[in-house]
Amino acid sequence: MSEDLLQVEKRLELVKQVSHSTHKKLTACLQGQQGVDVDKKSKKLPLTTLAQCMVEGAAVLGDESLLGKMLKLSGETQEKLAQELIAFELTIEKDVIEPLCDLAEVEIPNIQKQRKHLAKLVLDMDSARTRYYQSNKSSGLSSNLQPTGAKADHLREEMEEAANRMEICRDQLSADMYNFVAKEIDYASYFQTLIEVQAEYHRKSLELLQSVLPQIKAHQETWVEKPCYGKPLEEHLALSGRDIAFPIEACVTMLLECGMQEEGLFRIAPSASKLKKLKASLDCGVLDVQEFSTDAHAIAGALKSYLRELPEPLMTFELYNDWIQASNIQDQEKRLQALLGACEKLPCANNNNFKYLIKFLSKLTEYQDVNKMTPGNIAIVLGPNLLWTHDEGNITEMMTTVSLQIVGIIEPIIQHADWFFPGEIEFNVTGNYGSPVHTNHNANYSLMPSPDMDQVDRRQNDQSRRPLSVATDNMMLEFYKKDGYESNQLNVCT
Repeated sequence: MSEDLLQVEKRLELVKQVSHSTHKKLTACLQGQQGVDVDKKSKKLPLTTLAQCMVEGAAVLGDESLLGKMLKLSGETQEKLAQELIAFELTIEKDVIEPLCDLAEVEIPNIQKQRKHLAKLVLDMDSARTRYYQSNKSSGLSSNLQPTGAKADHLREEMEEAANRMEICRDQLSADMYNFVAKEIDYASYFQTLIEVQAEYHRKSLELLQSVLPQIKAHQETWVEKPCYGKPLEEHLALSGRDIAFPIEACVTMLLECGMQEEGLFRIAPSASKLKKLKASLDCGVLDVQEFSTDAHAIAGALKSYLRELPEPLMTFELYNDWIQASNIQDQEKRLQALLGACEKLPCANNNNFKYLIKFLSKLTEYQDVNKMTPGNIAIVLGPNLLWTHDEGNITEMMTTVSLQIVGIIEPIIQHADWFFPGEIEFNVTGNYGSPVHTNHNANYSLMPSPDMDQVDRRQNDQSRRPLSVATDNMMLEFYKKDGYESNQLNVCT
């Protein structure tokens, strides 16, 4: 063979190895069983099993629950994705995997077999030629003379036939090798097809997912029962259609009924288990007023936790510097005017809830002779839950200058609540919390679900930028004592 064909022969083996390896790995990528009909392939597909599981789960939970709706919609989507995957894999099998297998297992091996056959024919031709020339020597003829006789004729015919067969095979092999070289563009097109089919599959899958996402989001957005702890104030109000945050109104209204004369309200830490249960109850919109109305400290703790766990303080990050600058003004009248200016800058939702809360705290101070919660004491324990800075800081830093400034902001606002926010206010806005009866705000459940949202992780994640917790309130009060405040000024509960 020519030098070119010898190079092609070497390349044949390389292409065979690469094609075989690619075919094997590509086959391993298929999720469905190869070489079976569509129904059998579908049953074995993981996506089909997942879709079936989701649909069955939706049937168990029912369409009335959000999880049921989501599982049904997701299950139907997974089934459609499975059908797209089956169509994709069938196309890959037909247009890529099978041609690669044919190339590696049939076409190239056939050329290599022909090459071996040619080598055998060459040996046969050499053997026939040797026998023919041996016959010449044994008959004593010179190499230039042709032997005669039947035997000599037979040997000559055998040699010529062997040479002819070798020539035909060599020509066929050369043609096949040249065809292989010429068809490299066809072989390369297998991989172009692979990418095109993948692109089409992913494009259809993306279109399918994008078409179902609005439905999923619509279910989420129209679902009334959404967690409120740790969620932005405006988001909670918009989703619930409220003006006052649910935990704020629920806790304030219950405290007005049962906690106004409770000594150390907002300062004394409640039972951790009771607080966790109340927060979980508020978070899922189900509230048993009768159960919690006997524990004012748990109610106050739930209110503090809600304020503390807001992603942005009720008095906002944006106005932080305004509040601090106002608190630094020495002249009382000018300081009050500056604080009023900051109040008026609050976003509408924040202003409504801040006003609601301050009017309640002002009312709470009317019972300070009994509950020992003066405007100053309230400012000490609640102030850090209403305003904090973006900057991370440790507890010691929070218990120094900044905390003093926050107290200097909250205390005068409580003292002059009617000046900052003139007029009366209706605390029981929704009319649901005034008497100790079971109140269910979850329109989609007939029974109270078991709360499964643990607030501990959320508090730990945000602890670096949160104000002091309930457990450190006593430390705060002790700090203010050491800083020059007399106990009679603080009216600290002992």
